[in-house]
Formats: sequence, structure tokens, C-alpha cells
Amino acid sequence: MPTGTILVADDDAAIRTVLNQALSRAGYTVRLTSNASTLWRWVSSGDGDLVITDVVMPDENIFDVLPRMKKMRPELPVLVMSAQNTFMTAIKASEKGAYEYLPKPFDLKELTNIVQRALEEPKKRPALDMEDAGEGMPLVGRSPAMQEIYRILARLMQTDLTVMINGESGTGKELVARALHDYGKRRNGPFVAINMAAIPRDLIEAELFGHEKGAFTGAQNRSSGRFEQADGGTLFLDEIGDMPMEAQTRLLRVLQQGEYTTVGGRTPIKTDVRIVAATNKDLRHLINQGLFREDLYFRLNVVPIRLPPLRERVEDIPDLVRHFFSLVEKEGLQAKQIDQSALNMLRRYRWPGNVRELENLVRRLAALYPQDIISESLLDQELSQPSVSSASEESNESVNLGGSVEKYLTGYFDTFGEALPPPGLYHRILREVEYPLISAALAATRGNQIKAAELLGVNRNTLRKKIRDLDIQVMRSAR
Repeated sequence: MPTGTILVADDDAAIRTVLNQALSRAGYTVRLTSNASTLWRWVSSGDGDLVITDVVMPDENIFDVLPRMKKMRPELPVLVMSAQNTFMTAIKASEKGAYEYLPKPFDLKELTNIVQRALEEPKKRPALDMEDAGEGMPLVGRSPAMQEIYRILARLMQTDLTVMINGESGTGKELVARALHDYGKRRNGPFVAINMAAIPRDLIEAELFGHEKGAFTGAQNRSSGRFEQADGGTLFLDEIGDMPMEAQTRLLRVLQQGEYTTVGGRTPIKTDVRIVAATNKDLRHLINQGLFREDLYFRLNVVPIRLPPLRERVEDIPDLVRHFFSLVEKEGLQAKQIDQSALNMLRRYRWPGNVRELENLVRRLAALYPQDIISESLLDQELSQPSVSSASEESNESVNLGGSVEKYLTGYFDTFGEALPPPGLYHRILREVEYPLISAALAATRGNQIKAAELLGVNRNTLRKKIRDLDIQVMRSAR
């Protein structure tokens, strides 16, 4: 049976009641307060084995109190909750020494599991010695999917673990890589990015590792590579799935031994870089095709991060639109707003180009139209897909879906030429459809599986089995 005293600080009486009931049921002694000064008095008196606290309190911001708590009692785990669910909130929580950050609304089962883990394995997280990051946020969104990404990033800031970012084009993979660098312990070093798809295949090794004079035709001088340029910092390998096999072999050697040789060189060069890789491809599929080394995949995929496409986080669209309008206003364009009907249209759009497409749309609207308020009729001029203007018409939806499947199958069969694909096509296509469909239903219901099952029209047990079989990550919220 769990034991320990939990100090809970939140100015919301409902939150205090819920936490008191859940933690008391779990076997803990709970003390409740609605202000930061009482919490500080308890902590400074040596009371409590763990703290759960909101950020914004009536008398003080907890981020101003937390450093004092950690200095006085460095082993005391502090769980920080916040309804201000931004990337910077998660980063500040980590910076100030919080054991864990939980966005509101939270899942009670997850919270009690974290409490148990924190009490069984107490940790001291060193605070980041960094200046206030200000209001500028590299990542925008308050959806459950983005909250989980913020929490993962906050945990990774004080490590040099290799990270693999997977996501469709336009989801912001380089923004995540830059956030890992800019708010991590290598922030004073260089951030160097290289896109494998943008460099001729026969020049990738020279670009990565540098080359000696005369190493190949046209090499008239010695040139440093990206590894040398990124020494002491972060090297971002974008579109890693496009790296040729020869370069993969050399990269694997660097990851295994921490050294490399330039093209045409013989002397090993020690390297000190953090590797962050990204891809919009299924590397497992490339491994099965013999196009990507499995041993390199495991070296790169130490911490995987999946960035959701925009269609799986449509609740973030209003925040993103405001953010992009703010950026273009700072660049000298006219300030604009968008009405609710136009926002609803943006939510219905499928966003094949993801966040990048939305940003380009906002910039286009700001530059080309004199209206102060963007209306639905104006937006309809820019978005030409029938599914946006008539999303409620099931016949149009069916035509669009059928066309998408037809295009997919055409491309699929083309890859095999005249030969038939391997058996099992029905189940492969079914899986391709089910995964985004169930993910979208869960996102729309904020992880509530009962509501998602009702939305899809399937039995709740059937949905749970599909989630387990398809390995879908469910971002739960408090119910």
C-alpha cells in the first residue's frame, strides 16, 4: 500500500477535491491549500513527501517559489500542473526543477502513477542555467498530442540522447530539433542542419565529413564538413531516409566510435555532437527493402518523437492562425483577424501540407487582401478543395475518399511493375485507413474512448482492441 504525505496547492476548489479523493483512495495522506504562501510554509517546515501544485496562484507564481523549494529540499519531487498549456510552460517547469509537468485537464490514473514513481524513485533534476526565454514560442498548440510532445522535449533538454523525429512534410520537424538545441545544454554551441534530399547523393559524404584537397575532381581546397561545423552543438539530419547506403555506413561508425575521417583523409577526428534525425518516411519499410541499415536505425531511434499531422490536431488551428498573423504583422503587413465561420472552414480542411501550408495561407491572406477580418467567403477563394466547402455532404466525402484510395492503389501497383504485390493487400489497406480514422476520432474526443467509439459507431471493446493492435498512442484527458 502506498504511503506518504502529498501537499496539494491549487486555487480551484474542484481540482483540490478531485485530487484529495483520488490520492486518499490510493492510500496517501493529503494536505490541501489554495495559495503559494501556505505551501511554502509547509515545505520550509519539512512537511510533505511530494508536492502537486498549479502554476498561477492568487498570491504568487509557483515558478518564483519552485527554485527556493529545490534549494531548501532538493530531493522533494514537485509535480507542476497548468492550464497554460504551451511549450514554454513545460520548459520552464523543467528549468525550475519540477519532477514532472502535467497539462490541465489531466488523467487521474496517469497522475497517481507519476506520484507513485516519484516517491519510489526520487530524483533531483538540475535546473537549467538559462535566462528567461520570453514570450516567443518555437512550438504552438494546446492539443493533447502537442502537450505530450512538450513533456517529452522537457525531459530531453538535459540529455545528449539521439532523437528521431518522424512526421509528414510540413509538421515542423526542424522546429522541434531547434527547440531541443536552443533550450538544451548545448544551446551555446552551433546548430547545423543538413537535408539529405537536397544534396546530390555522391556529395553527401563530403558534406557530412568534409574532404581533403584533391580527394575528388573539383576538390581544390580542404573543406570542413557538417560534423566539424557542429562540434560542441547539435547536428540535424533531415530526411535521413534519403541518405545513401555508403554514407549510412560512415554515419554508423561515427555513432559507434565517436570519430570520423574526412573524404580523402586518413587521420581520425574526434567529434562531440548531438544527433537529431528526422524523416517523413517509414524507415522500417526501407529496411525491409534493403535501403536503410537496421543497425543505424536502432542507433538513431533512441528516443522517437512522432509529430502529428495538422488534421490530427485541428483544435490547435486558432492558436496557430493567431501566431502566424502576429508574425506577419511584425514583418510590416496589416494586422488581421479571422471570424468564426472561417475558422470552422479551416478545421474542416484536410491540410495535406500541414502547418507549413497553414502558415503560407495566412501570409497570403495578409499580403493579398485589404479586409481587416478574414471571412468564410474570402477564405473560400483560397481553398479550392470541395471537401472544405461541402464537408457535410456525404456524397462528396465518398468521392474524395474513393479518389484517394484509387490514387494510393495506383501508386502501390506501379511499384511492382508487371508483378503482383505480395498477398494480404486487403488487410494492409484496411490498416492504412483505420489508423488515421481512429486517431482522428480520439483526437476529436480528447482521448475519451467511450465517446470515440460512439463517434465511429463501433463497440467500445472493438475500439480498444484496434487501438492495441494498431499501437495507437492515446492522449488522455481528465473526465
